[in-house]
Amino acid sequence: MRKLKIFSDGCSRGNPGLAGIGYIILDMDNRIIVERAKFIGVRTNNEAEYIAAIEALKEALSLDADEVELYSDSKLLVKQLRGEYRVRNPRLKQLHKLLSTIASRFRLFRIEHIRRIENMHADKLAKAAASQGEE
Repeated sequence: MRKLKIFSDGCSRGNPGLAGIGYIILDMDNRIIVERAKFIGVRTNNEAEYIAAIEALKEALSLDADEVELYSDSKLLVKQLRGEYRVRNPRLKQLHKLLSTIASRFRLFRIEHIRRIENMHADKLAKAAASQGEE
């Protein structure tokens, strides 16, 4: 049994605009085992948030995790994944479906909303990745 914590973030320079994702994966002793930043092209901020969570969960699966705690500063993402908000945007509907499918592969999956200040590491990675598109 492997339990992991994930902090994910996505950003877009413009909405839509050049976008990046960032995430860190920690073990239960809060040691960083994965740190990723990736440029994802032109996307909206909400799309970037979803893609960050999707990529992070895929990586957690590859690390044989069966329990995941996902932390995000995107209230929309968290509330949509919990079913508290409807997903109306057609592009987000596709991403929501994919994220839900991946999340269902874990024995235990929990998603929590955190303040931006608590997500600074992933935020910094996402912003750095978005900046890669300006080069």
